[in-house]
Amino acid sequence: MLHLVGYFAAIFIGLSLGIMGGGGSILTVPVLVYLMGVSPVLSTAYSLFVVGSTSVVGASGYFRKGLVSIPTALVFLATSLVSVFMTRKYLMPAIPHELFTVGSIVFTKDLLVLVAFAVLMVVAATSMIRSKQAEEILTDDLHHKHHINHLLILTVGAVVGVLTGFVGAGGGFLIIPALVLFARLPMKTAVGTSLVIIAINSLIGFTGDLSAGTPIAWTFLLGFLSFAVGGIVLGTFLARYIPGARLKPAFGWFTLAMGTFILLRELVFTT
Repeated sequence: MLHLVGYFAAIFIGLSLGIMGGGGSILTVPVLVYLMGVSPVLSTAYSLFVVGSTSVVGASGYFRKGLVSIPTALVFLATSLVSVFMTRKYLMPAIPHELFTVGSIVFTKDLLVLVAFAVLMVVAATSMIRSKQAEEILTDDLHHKHHINHLLILTVGAVVGVLTGFVGAGGGFLIIPALVLFARLPMKTAVGTSLVIIAINSLIGFTGDLSAGTPIAWTFLLGFLSFAVGGIVLGTFLARYIPGARLKPAFGWFTLAMGTFILLRELVFTT
């Protein structure tokens, strides 16, 4: 029964990506862990593949409309590709299974990933809840900026690469503001460019898992992906009629609740 709910959630993940241009991927790891029964660390690898593949589908629509800045994406990817690959191939396998103990809580590698992911969900949720105010601030700032800050774009790229590699999330809530503030891209072009960056980052990160010998259940993974891709195709169609900006705050509150649930479940209820 949980698996059926998990496949329905995969459709919802793709749907939200198609309508809002981001956000839905933050739910991929929790769905894989709590509904599909995949271990947290392996879920981050699966999430990279699912997020990367669905973002390819989403980015193609923006690319056809001319809403992707390839030069900016290449600058961003110059550092993020290296950091995401190194994180998946070397950092993740190097982390020991058991890290330390705080009171009655034993911090394992799986617990560390879930806690880090839950914190990321809370931060991303805050960004989505305040999306309208944030877009107004970014747009206003865009009109006053005249210098493209390549150094900051490269720096954010490296940070996003590590973040993507560690928790298996795209990091669009960090990428889009960076593209608007530091690369002076219009919001819609920033969203399209962000999807391209997320797609390439995630899939390159997944190759790090493959080269590190991570076992992949391809039948399950491709089946899960098919539901997510179906969702993003439907979401892209519905985006013509449903404004994503209106859905982001509601989705943000849902993500906040999910992140809080994970923190309570892993750090409080299990003690």
